[in-house]
Amino acid sequence: MGSRGDSYDNAMAEALNSVYKAELIDRREWSGLIEVMAETSKWIRWYNRQRLHSAIGYRPPFELQAEWTNQGAAASVAA
Repeated sequence: MGSRGDSYDNAMAEALNSVYKAELIDRREWSGLIEVMAETSKWIRWYNRQRLHSAIGYRPPFELQAEWTNQGAAASVAA
């Protein structure tokens, strides 16, 4: 993150924070920090492995990462 109070320094992180708050945090009342931490862990797994992202062709990031890793491995073998 950049300087304090300047969200323009890291727009991508701020955008993710906004999605996290809108999709998880602001939708319910929380009993405490432990509950927030547990649900955040579940949300991150869902966000990376199941949530479809329009910017990457309506695929989950995990799928795109696996594809990219496999291409890199194939390129290493070919070299």
